[in-house]
Amino acid sequence: MAAGSVTVNGKVVSEMGYKVDLTDEVRFDGRLLQREKKEYVLLNKPKNFITTTKDEKGRRTVMELITRASASRLLPVGRLDRNTTGLLLFTNDGDLAKKLTHPKHGVRKIYHVELDANLKAGDLSQIRKGLELDDGLIEVDEVSYIDGTSKREVGIQLHSGRNRIVRRIFEHLGYQVVKLDRVVLAGLTKKDLPRGHWRHLTPQEVINLGMTIS
Repeated sequence: MAAGSVTVNGKVVSEMGYKVDLTDEVRFDGRLLQREKKEYVLLNKPKNFITTTKDEKGRRTVMELITRASASRLLPVGRLDRNTTGLLLFTNDGDLAKKLTHPKHGVRKIYHVELDANLKAGDLSQIRKGLELDDGLIEVDEVSYIDGTSKREVGIQLHSGRNRIVRRIFEHLGYQVVKLDRVVLAGLTKKDLPRGHWRHLTPQEVINLGMTIS
């Protein structure tokens, strides 16, 4: 900027931190700068992929699964464990990503959990009442057996974004989670989205996302 390479609406701007409006015409060395289009991609994550942009150990990352989704640099919103499957959102909209992951917005998530043993009715009741874990009390919105399955399979809805929270809830009660699948994320579902596939959100879905955190 100090070299006079930047113009706003035809006038040279050399002031650092100068703020522009969305309607301003900004050029660098005469080339018009285009505002990056915000994109939102939903992935149905399979197992054995870690939620990171790169891995020094050479493990497969979720970024491999969305390489053809966009030319923009999309980042995952939050994370899923390597062995957890289900919905994961990617975007270049930093403001929305921060809001979706901030505890105060309490974004709703629903998981399908399969345990190594039938969940006892007493333990189900304990989860409903709330559990005291090492990092404090955890309260869920809903938890129940899944109709038409054994009592090893449970549906759980919560807003908490604590690390490995679903697995920790059941481990606290002496169970091991065999399978964990996120089936709903902030109102988004896996409908018509096979495992390992991705799709762009519709304009209405983007609007709905904004409404969930407003």
